[in-house]
Amino acid sequence: MQSMGIDVIFQGKNLERLLGGLLVTCKIAFISVILATILGVILGVIMTSKNKVIKALCRLYLEAVRIIPILVWLFIVYFGVATALNTHIDGVLVSIIVFVIWGTAEMGDIVRGALTSIEKHQWESSYALGLSNGQTFRYILIPQALRRITPGAINLATRMIKTSSLVVLIGVVEVIKIGQQIIESSILTNPSASFWIYGTIFILYFIICYPLSLLSKYLEGKWIS
Repeated sequence: MQSMGIDVIFQGKNLERLLGGLLVTCKIAFISVILATILGVILGVIMTSKNKVIKALCRLYLEAVRIIPILVWLFIVYFGVATALNTHIDGVLVSIIVFVIWGTAEMGDIVRGALTSIEKHQWESSYALGLSNGQTFRYILIPQALRRITPGAINLATRMIKTSSLVVLIGVVEVIKIGQQIIESSILTNPSASFWIYGTIFILYFIICYPLSLLSKYLEGKWIS
């Protein structure tokens, strides 16, 4: 007898397994976002340097991250680095490393753009008041830049959450992988299992990402006004 369809979500521990996979996805995404935000702000400040060597190295790093697909980075670190070091690296750790590398580059460029968009007279006024470079960034430039980067930073966070689905290809058992396992075990008795399982995964991603979108709009409206 064929299943009714939607009940595939509630059979056995399927829903519990999906939520467990979602927890792995959130762990990878949110740890990566936090680390990438911190390192990205530091990189953004460094990228404003007038030193040609520093600017060239930062540009090389940024372009390498942007040109090489995230999936390739995952394979390079998971297979390439592990082989070179003759060791096994946990897939979750690899995922966090790669997403931090990617997120730091993107966040750094966002911060650099925000800093360079601040009016030049504010830089000059701070130096005229006797503030050092560090004090200028800490008290004048970074507080303003943080407001300007909020929409772009939250958009990057949602992109990292959605892109985390790629980690299934290096064996990480997250929500997409668990969904595939449930579908494979249910497809014979429930031909519509893929529709209901992927539909549930869509809702779970929406529940995570939509509040971030609302937060971005709220902060942007509050700070701009």
